[in-house]
Amino acid sequence: MTTLTAPARPHPGYEQHSPGYRRVRIALFAAGIATFAQLYATQAVLPTLSGALHVDAAHTALTVSCATGALALSVFGWSALADRYGRVPVMVVSLVVATLLGLALPLAGGIWPMLALRTLQGAALGGLPAVAMAFLAEEVAARQVAQAAAVYVAGTSLGGLGGRILSGISVDLSGSWQLGVLTVSAASVLAAVVFCVAVPPARGFVPARLRTGAAAPRTSLARRLRTALSDRALLALYAQALLLMGAFVTIYNYLGFRLLDRPFSLTQTVVGLLFLVYVFGTVSASAAGRLVAATSRFTVLAGSGALFVLGCLLTAASALPVVLLGLVLLTVGFFTAHAVASGWVGSIAPRPVRAQASALYTFAYYAGSSVLGWLGGTAFEAAGWTAVVAVTAGVGVLAVAVAALVLRRAGAAGSMNA
Repeated sequence: MTTLTAPARPHPGYEQHSPGYRRVRIALFAAGIATFAQLYATQAVLPTLSGALHVDAAHTALTVSCATGALALSVFGWSALADRYGRVPVMVVSLVVATLLGLALPLAGGIWPMLALRTLQGAALGGLPAVAMAFLAEEVAARQVAQAAAVYVAGTSLGGLGGRILSGISVDLSGSWQLGVLTVSAASVLAAVVFCVAVPPARGFVPARLRTGAAAPRTSLARRLRTALSDRALLALYAQALLLMGAFVTIYNYLGFRLLDRPFSLTQTVVGLLFLVYVFGTVSASAAGRLVAATSRFTVLAGSGALFVLGCLLTAASALPVVLLGLVLLTVGFFTAHAVASGWVGSIAPRPVRAQASALYTFAYYAGSSVLGWLGGTAFEAAGWTAVVAVTAGVGVLAVAVAALVLRRAGAAGSMNA
């Protein structure tokens, strides 16, 4: 019978304040910036793209959904490659290829070439988020994983912020969505270089091994995926990613359309600057590790989910300050929940399937972004912003309910640090 082995950890992991720990943090922070700046490069300029390409809001949002959907589907292949060739080579190839595709985006002359390039770029970007948490769990001391994961998530927040602001301002100044996207790609080149220079050689990676037996080696990936899908706590964490990310992207995909219209009538630059709210997400993600240490993973996850729901509801207001407050609250709630849930997956997944558990979390995360992000557009086209608020708040409530039903009991049973 074929079984997976779990070899002893080659080294105990980088401790806090060590040079290796600092390099890991810097590298993954930069990688988070490069990945998310490119993944959501078109989100801030969706209204401009809609006019330039002569398509409605839901179809324009496909420039985001195609990229995130392709990323979701690609993570399993990337995780298999990472198990064979190592985490660092996979992350390097992922960023380099995705950045080259990003530089080609301004050449797209219509919606279909744009969607094709965005699909390829999303698939290329999948290599980094597919294995980043597994890399952290192998290279960083166990007690530092939550804090290091929070830094990576903070980088994703800053990348999302920077990409959206850069593209929004560039488009408003030039009137060209091509220049907006190119500006983001150029900044991503710099972040990718920082990652490639800073990332230390892997010391904790051990290739997956199979004992000889009846099953063929090619079945190993399917077996590892089944194992990563067999734990209720992991399934609940995957659900957090799918639900909260889907609702979060829906808000940001379509809020710009609402704020450019009456009664707000904001400019594209001002709408782009609203993504400065991501700073609050960066800070909250960085603080998530300290909050977990002071309370528990479950408490922080459930509380941040509730905060997300409140923020969604506040965006229904007709007063701009209240809408902005709601945006801040839902952003803080989302990034805190994501930092906790993603680190939680890496901590409880068995070592032989850690990459697959990370990939499944990533798949759920981007599947939510792709599917719910697009469905939110149909709700917006049919019934306006009220429908978007109803959908996103309802999804947030469901995420909190799943956490309460599964993760609290799992923690009480001692299967994880809750």
